[in-house]
Amino acid sequence: MSSLEVFLALFLVALGLCVFFIKKKFSYWKERGFDYIEPEFPFGNLKGVGYKIHFSELSREYYERYKNKTSAIGLYFFTQPVVFLTNLDAVKNILVKDFYNFHDRGLYVNTKSDPLSAHLFAIEGAEWKRMRTKLSPTFTSMRMKTMFGTVLNISEEMINYLSENNGIREIEMKDILARFTTDVIGSVAFGIQISSMRDPKSIFRKMGSRVFNPPRSQTLKIIFLTTFRKWARKFSFRVIEKEVADFFLSTIEENINYREKNNIQRNDFFNLLLELKNLGKLKDDISEAGEKLTFNEIAAQSFLFYLAGFETSSTTMTFALYELSLNINVQEKLRNEIKSVLEKHENKITYDAMMEMKYLQMVIDETLRMYPPVDNLIRIAKDDYQIPDTKLKIEKDTLLFIPVLAIQHDSNIYENPEKFDPERFNDEMKAERHPMAFLPFGQGNRNCIGERFGYMQTKIGLIQLILNFKFSPSANTTIPMKFQAKSQILSPINDMWLNIEKIQN
Repeated sequence: MSSLEVFLALFLVALGLCVFFIKKKFSYWKERGFDYIEPEFPFGNLKGVGYKIHFSELSREYYERYKNKTSAIGLYFFTQPVVFLTNLDAVKNILVKDFYNFHDRGLYVNTKSDPLSAHLFAIEGAEWKRMRTKLSPTFTSMRMKTMFGTVLNISEEMINYLSENNGIREIEMKDILARFTTDVIGSVAFGIQISSMRDPKSIFRKMGSRVFNPPRSQTLKIIFLTTFRKWARKFSFRVIEKEVADFFLSTIEENINYREKNNIQRNDFFNLLLELKNLGKLKDDISEAGEKLTFNEIAAQSFLFYLAGFETSSTTMTFALYELSLNINVQEKLRNEIKSVLEKHENKITYDAMMEMKYLQMVIDETLRMYPPVDNLIRIAKDDYQIPDTKLKIEKDTLLFIPVLAIQHDSNIYENPEKFDPERFNDEMKAERHPMAFLPFGQGNRNCIGERFGYMQTKIGLIQLILNFKFSPSANTTIPMKFQAKSQILSPINDMWLNIEKIQN
């Protein structure tokens, strides 16, 4: 037998083994009695994600197809089996009742080669519990009140910038709002005056854009790293670009050195992190000091504050302005509430005044229902788990996806779900719904720790904008809304062009 024949024989054997392996992997859900979506090699059930469509659109299709048939279906991310929940009672069990078995998200973390990836959102087990306990006191209502003035001052800079020209103008609001939240989070998370409202090309703005507007391949890369975590760690893959990581690490190190050398004290998150670094607890905490935070832990949490406070709030405000421009009656009702409440507070925007604005809360919640920034929640099974009232068994180390956007657009839960209607979130209607019908911040012990700050930043921004300007669609407003396929969070596919008219108060 010639060497060519030997090579061809070996190649055919290898090809046969590969085909056998893939078929075996793709028979996983059938063998376990799950309903499943037929996969396609090599992406499994991710065909087109990150290129043609956003994953939320695909998950909505899967949810609608199976929501009345079963509690869960099987999907494949590449060749890896993934559970996709389609029943709210099952969601409640996973997130709340049986949290002990689903306390981790199963995200890719590499503390050695990618230290910024080891933040509260991604870390697991005892490490997560310790960090959550450390950071929870930094997000109390009292802490929000101390930071309120900082956020308000930055919002006034945004209003001054937008007020420089009179008359009706067409403005791209997506970038304006991203600059606003960049300035806010730069101040409260890093103690740095960024001024991206006046300098949109600031390095902080640039680095934030690189995280949230990556190359198309980055979306699939993140899914790949999450799916094959152990393998990826062995080869020291990074989820955060090295240049981006180096920038944030050096910025944080410089800030720590400057504050400690000059004994700088500020009412911001960074100051609280330094207390945890130097004391092992917050200064006003009467309990005993615990383990101190390391530099890498401070850096990772600061990076998380930046990510969570920058993009999620800016996109929420962007979507809110979009819907308010299309629903002028809702916009006017909100403006009237803002004026009415402020009249009782000497026409000053205060924390207490903000908290009295119930319709504002309803507007934001309806925006988050239609456009949840995190469109799917992820959990991983610690041990084998039988879904209650079913014969379906989830095996240890299996990833689970909870389709937030699909649930919040379910016509069985929300009548006419494509209509923007803040009245869905009055007290009476909220009480009638399943507790898992609204999940923009998650539920259970691993819900979003920054929920209060996210609401506060969004409320301040919208109060200022609606009080000072009228918004309406322009010739360049994308109607109906379409989503950016490659974005890691839900984001409009195009810029958000709106007509803006100054209100002469």
